[in-house]
This record gives sequence, structure tokens and C-alpha cells, in this order.
Amino acid sequence: MAEQDEPRSLDELAAEVDENGEVGVAPEQGSDDLEILKRERDEIRDRFVRALADAENTRKRAERDRREAENYGGSKLARDMLPVHDNLRRALDAIAEDQREAQKALIEGIELTMRELLSVFKKHGIHPIDPQVGDKFDPQMHQAMFEAPVPGTKAGEIIQVAAQGFLLHDRLLRPAQVGVSSFKES
Repeated sequence: MAEQDEPRSLDELAAEVDENGEVGVAPEQGSDDLEILKRERDEIRDRFVRALADAENTRKRAERDRREAENYGGSKLARDMLPVHDNLRRALDAIAEDQREAQKALIEGIELTMRELLSVFKKHGIHPIDPQVGDKFDPQMHQAMFEAPVPGTKAGEIIQVAAQGFLLHDRLLRPAQVGVSSFKES
């Protein structure tokens, strides 16, 4: 007949059970395994937190890129439309006073087209930079086309406006083209 195992005491059984209720792990080995598991847990938690931060940064970057594309995506088309504005402005400026009555319908058509173009510009965030003679030259918004020593002006003053500039939201689309005084008082 087979020999039966002798009954063991609770202390003997407890020695074989670790903290998690697993049987057969020596106490010293269980604490080493626990330390390894804690390190792995901490490493996984760290990687998880980093992955969450990366995902949040990617979401923010995508949102910023979307806003920029929405605001500035049409800048090439807008830049290509500026000569149309300039030509309409030149057409209106070229009409002599004595021709205004004879060409009234034509002039009204050009003015209406100009107003509609400016309305579309405004709708899409395109705003004119309209410097005046006597304003101070600003290299961030103006492009000096020439300099001339004009008496009665100060150096750095705008003496002529050749073309309006334009902003697309807060970005410079085209600087205003101006003439600048280089007059130095003696």
C-alpha cells in the first residue's frame, strides 16, 4: 500500500505561501520577485505617463496646425489677388475729374468691384496697411522703394505711397511700398 503523506502543521504550510497566496515560493525569493515586479510596474507607469504626454502634445500640435492652415492656407491665393486690387486702384486714380460724369456707369462698376474685393479680403482676414505721407517709416510694415532728400521733411518720414500693403490676420502678406525722406537738416 502507498504511504500517505503525514499531516503538516499550519506553520509549515504558511512558510510555503507568499503574500499573494501563491504556494511554493521561498520567502527570500518572493521579496526579490516583488521588487522586480515593483520596478516593472514603475517603468510601465513611467512609459504610460510619457505616452499620454506625447499624445497630448500631438493633439495640441495638430490643433495648432489646423488653425494655421485655416488662417494662412489661402495666403498664396491672397497674394495673387493683390495685383487685381492694385490695378483697380490705378484705374480709379487715373480717371480725370472732367471724365467722371461722362463715364459714370463705368466708374461705378469699377468702384463696386473694388468694394466687393475689399469685402472678400476682410471676410478672409486680409487687412490693408495704408500709410500716409508724413508717417514714420516702419521696416516691419513698409518697403522703401526709394529715398529722396525732400526739404521740409524729417529723415525716415514717408514722402510717397506707391502701393498699399496687406496683412493676413497678423502676418505680413505684402509690405506697403513707400518713398522715404533722407533729408538731413544742416
